[in-house]
Amino acid sequence: MMSTTVQNTIIGGCDESNPLLSTYNTPFNTPPFEKIEVKHYAPAFEVAIKEARDGVDEIVSNVEDPTFGNTIEALAQNEVILSEVIGIFFALHSAETSDEMEEVATDIQPLLTEYSNDISLNEKLFERVKCVYEGRAELQLDSEQVMLLENTYKGFARSGAALSGEDKVIYRELTTELSSLTLKFQQNLLAATNSYVLNIPESDSAKVAELPQFVIESMEVEAKERGLSGWCVTLQFPSFYPFLTYSSQRDLKEQVWRAYNSRCFADDKHSNVEIVKRVAELRLKVANLLGYKTYADYVLEERMAESVEAVDTFLDNLLESTQEYAVEDFNVLKEYALSKDNSLGDFMPWDFPYYEEKYKSDKYALNEEEIKPYLQLENASKGVFLLAERLFNLRFVENSSVPKYHQDVKVYEVYGDDDKYMGLLYMDFFPRASKRGGAWMTTFREMFVDKQGDEVRPLVSVCCNFTKPTETEPSLLTFDEFTTLLHEFGHALHGLFAEGKYSSITGTNVYRDFVELPSQLLENWATEREFLDLWAVHYKTGERMPAALIDKIVTAKRFNAAYANSRQISFGLNDMAWHAITSPITDSIDKFEQKATEKSRLFPIVEGSCMSTAFAHIFAGGYAAGYYSYKWAEVLEADAFSLFKEKGIFNVDVATAYKNNILTKGGTLHPMDLYVNFRGGKPDVTALLDKMGVERNHL
Repeated sequence: MMSTTVQNTIIGGCDESNPLLSTYNTPFNTPPFEKIEVKHYAPAFEVAIKEARDGVDEIVSNVEDPTFGNTIEALAQNEVILSEVIGIFFALHSAETSDEMEEVATDIQPLLTEYSNDISLNEKLFERVKCVYEGRAELQLDSEQVMLLENTYKGFARSGAALSGEDKVIYRELTTELSSLTLKFQQNLLAATNSYVLNIPESDSAKVAELPQFVIESMEVEAKERGLSGWCVTLQFPSFYPFLTYSSQRDLKEQVWRAYNSRCFADDKHSNVEIVKRVAELRLKVANLLGYKTYADYVLEERMAESVEAVDTFLDNLLESTQEYAVEDFNVLKEYALSKDNSLGDFMPWDFPYYEEKYKSDKYALNEEEIKPYLQLENASKGVFLLAERLFNLRFVENSSVPKYHQDVKVYEVYGDDDKYMGLLYMDFFPRASKRGGAWMTTFREMFVDKQGDEVRPLVSVCCNFTKPTETEPSLLTFDEFTTLLHEFGHALHGLFAEGKYSSITGTNVYRDFVELPSQLLENWATEREFLDLWAVHYKTGERMPAALIDKIVTAKRFNAAYANSRQISFGLNDMAWHAITSPITDSIDKFEQKATEKSRLFPIVEGSCMSTAFAHIFAGGYAAGYYSYKWAEVLEADAFSLFKEKGIFNVDVATAYKNNILTKGGTLHPMDLYVNFRGGKPDVTALLDKMGVERNHL
């Protein structure tokens, strides 16, 4: 068993004054976060990029004939220092940013794009890659090497390597502007999210008296942190959503909802309107330059779905099969709301959380306040660790000596079979102004085998924005927050189980419409009594979560499942619309969005609202022409979990087959091959429809 020994020095003594470029000498050779200052990043990037360029020059100038080893593998092992600096900087850029960090990001993004273009457009380098690729039939390569070779060749071809000299210049210009705009999009979104606050003064105490105590205390804490009196609501999800759920102050809820859903649209100071249009236009131009009709065609060539037509058909069929049920869900809740308050007029989106909670309480005798005491964050964390132990024989050991980038972070050593060290897991749970919204898994370091043949294990990070503890209560999760924890932990397991030599095809480096399978699969255990019985106890009494409460959760979960499905499909439709354009958008982006999502819309249109300007997944993340993958992966995970349900939710044989065929394999084989190897056949959509309560004979 390894505890605090230093392994595999990643960066060796380049600059002892810069912690990013000196030997770390930390437990598990982790980044020395307490020593890293913003001033260190730019010099580190400069050194790392130069080192990577020198490595490429060495490959290109090699007088020997191109081989897999001296060209393809040499390229795969060339960016060790740069990958380390990129991993650290951009992980913290999301989790612990600052104005100074934003300035560095703005400065460094063009340099990284320039470097990337210099590599992909290097004619001599591409000739060597092409030579190896064209002679691949004569090579004796294993499946991992074959995949690396194919990905390397395609990566060059899809990044402009085969373009003419003039078109290469255009490609550089387009991609440089794109990288700058996507970064600006994210910066605007964070600033817009942080710029809004609803302050309810002490004189209006009646407006908060009805709220649950945890909501009141959370709003008090928020006000104190801002130097204000009374209570505050922000656009961070753990702040605004409980307010929408429990407050009867419809005018205030409308104000908060409109603020959240008009971020970077109605806000001129942080507007993303022109950025969205320009990003879509630039992506179209890149795709056209590379020979594709649309950007979606370009993206989907390297996805399980394979084509725009396949995605459109998938989303349309799923919507057609479920929309009747979604409309029924919506109308039931609308009628219920109007029966409670006939002065509502139109049933609006800011009414939804409040009446959904009321309906569940009336219909199923269920409310979040009843569930949350059993989902104390510390217990829930132990629960997901226990799940990994039961399924995969993993063990988690907290290590307080590992450097952290924020005091909220907890770090765990992870061990597997035969006490093999699997990597480190950083857990960062609470919102703050320096952290972007939502939840995500990332890595400070990918798993790979270095040039000396030593295995370097991954450093995996899970970031969420859960409800903070208050002076009187610990952090108690909503059921949705607990599901989010399982989701991101599923991604983390995918990263921790990574096996292979090359970081570009290990862990979560798989097709975008496959990467959500491990995360969404784990969500299924959220409602399994056999799992909850192991750890879910009331934080005050220690009593186990009652079986009747679990049954109510399961029953209530089906209510509005079709509605939630329709809402998720609308995001996919919007994404595909933006990336299937064949000419630049001239219409207003809210009208464009409304037209794209019309067939999935249930609520009346709210003028002044717009999702696209805050749709970071597709305009600042990696989900462009890929948001459908959440629904795609739901089909996979529902079908996969049906095997666990058949054999047992802790069945070791099924878990082992899943681990060996999915989690450890990364992107070394085509994802459908991986899935079939695990499941014994291609996925069936009926398992997902069953989960939503949609009858098969209705298809």
